[in-house]
Amino acid sequence: MIDMKLIRENPGLVKENIKKKFQNDKLKLVDEIRKLDEDWRKLKYEEDSLRSERNKVSQKINELKKAGKNAGKEIKSAKEIPGKIEKIEEKRKWLEEKIRGLQIEIPNIISENVPLGKSDKENVVEKIIGKPDKLVFPVKSHVELAEDLGLVDFDSSARVAGTGFYYLEGDLALLNAALVNYARDVMVSKGFKYVETPILLREEIIDKVTDLNDKQQQIYLVDDEPKMALIGTSEHSLIGRFVDREISEKELPIKQTSYSMCFRKEIGAHGIDEKGLFRTHQFNKIEMIVICEPDLKVSEKFFKEMQSITIEIFKSLEIPIRVLRICSGDLGNLKYEQVDIEAYSPRKKGYFEVGSCSNLTEAQARKLGIFTRIKGERKTPHTLNNTAIATSRALVAIMENHQQEDGSIKIPKVLWKYMGGKRLIGRIPGGHKNLSEAPKDFSKKSLLGAKIIKREK
Repeated sequence: MIDMKLIRENPGLVKENIKKKFQNDKLKLVDEIRKLDEDWRKLKYEEDSLRSERNKVSQKINELKKAGKNAGKEIKSAKEIPGKIEKIEEKRKWLEEKIRGLQIEIPNIISENVPLGKSDKENVVEKIIGKPDKLVFPVKSHVELAEDLGLVDFDSSARVAGTGFYYLEGDLALLNAALVNYARDVMVSKGFKYVETPILLREEIIDKVTDLNDKQQQIYLVDDEPKMALIGTSEHSLIGRFVDREISEKELPIKQTSYSMCFRKEIGAHGIDEKGLFRTHQFNKIEMIVICEPDLKVSEKFFKEMQSITIEIFKSLEIPIRVLRICSGDLGNLKYEQVDIEAYSPRKKGYFEVGSCSNLTEAQARKLGIFTRIKGERKTPHTLNNTAIATSRALVAIMENHQQEDGSIKIPKVLWKYMGGKRLIGRIPGGHKNLSEAPKDFSKKSLLGAKIIKREK
């Protein structure tokens, strides 16, 4: 939520920013807010004047009584003042809600680093990291690979839950858990405190941590009293935890990470995949957040640090990636800037999103009523969030990039210890589909020594 002071003092800057976001229909809101704010300030002045008058009248009544004089006139006046204050206060609070509702519609001021563009087609590739292997055999999709190995059951999940859900089994389920544990350990090693959070939040908290479009497109509401919502990411719980709180300057920066199941409706242009792990209603994610002092130099430092962690994780998984800078028209209204980390898909011969890193400066914290005091002065801190790993997307990247000609999947070296030493997910001699079906006398050693199919670089 944008600073009211900025709308008052620099409406031209706010309007120019709206134009950069290609939301010209909102230009009129700036003038509407300023007019309502003017009315609000008049009411506030009247209210404060009446409170001051009440205090003076009360003092005069005491003085008259001490002097043994008649204070009837003053007492009558004192009795009338609370009613007047109440009427003005009611109007003022109504105006506050009206202004806040419009204020939320105004996008956050964007960084000079944000490229101008109307849609995701105008996002800009910032850098490419890693060179894709050239596979010398027909490339299978992650769905084909997983089903051939008997490691997923999309048909059953469609029957019991509908499209956008899945059953993972055997080594693929273990690989999913390995990714969670590995990413968690990386985050803790980087100085982030690990936190387990609620996955249900009050709807009012969701309203404050997200923008309206995100809520409508993504959030599942639970019909209860009070109304609850399933989180779309643990960022919602991690940041929402500090709603209406003052954070001591000594506590900053707050660096936290969390694993959670995430739930998203995925309404919109992309929709849900009929079958697969790429875009689903339910998935696992390790998230990170930072709350820091309101200084762009500080929050920009964290912005770079946070995205570098995701890059490090995917490089260690031996996945070719690229960094995509999000353009103004594709940037959420709460965001100052955003980059996406995208992994290479040999099946599609293109890249797909596996993580998103955002600096929201003061906008999110202001909406949540989070504040701090810097040298005694009340300030709104900056908030940032980033995906360390969304495991379903990472599984897609691993399966496609590390598939072998015989349909097996090479496990990245950093995950070996999280997989009990396994290096390959593949068919077992004798017709068994996957490792979980191997006979008891099947030697681990024979699997660990399995030949990895060579690829052309």
